[in-house]
Amino acid sequence: QVQLVESGGGLVQAGGSLRLSCAASGRIPSLNVMGWYRQAPGKQRELVATITGGSTNYADSVKGRFTLSRDDAKNTMYLQMNSLKPDDTAVYLCNVRSIFVGGAQYWGQGTQVTVSS
Repeated sequence: QVQLVESGGGLVQAGGSLRLSCAASGRIPSLNVMGWYRQAPGKQRELVATITGGSTNYADSVKGRFTLSRDDAKNTMYLQMNSLKPDDTAVYLCNVRSIFVGGAQYWGQGTQVTVSS
């Protein structure tokens, strides 16, 4: 069993910054991809960014504004979000999955990010 606990969401004005954290515990797949997804009301869940090893991948909509990092010693992932826009408003969900197709996948409960104009 894997537990993912997100923190750092909140309300911020457009142009502001937030830093999300995702702390993982339990039997985390040793070879894994960690990432953030987001879901806005009435919209499908979308990828924000993923990280595996030293490689990161970002959605085009957040490139240059968001930075994803991880501290493997703490099993924690961070998403630094700068220059936030109202369109970034969503529930942000932490995800950990095995690198192998069909492997285990886990989700956090989500943290709300609201950007006011």
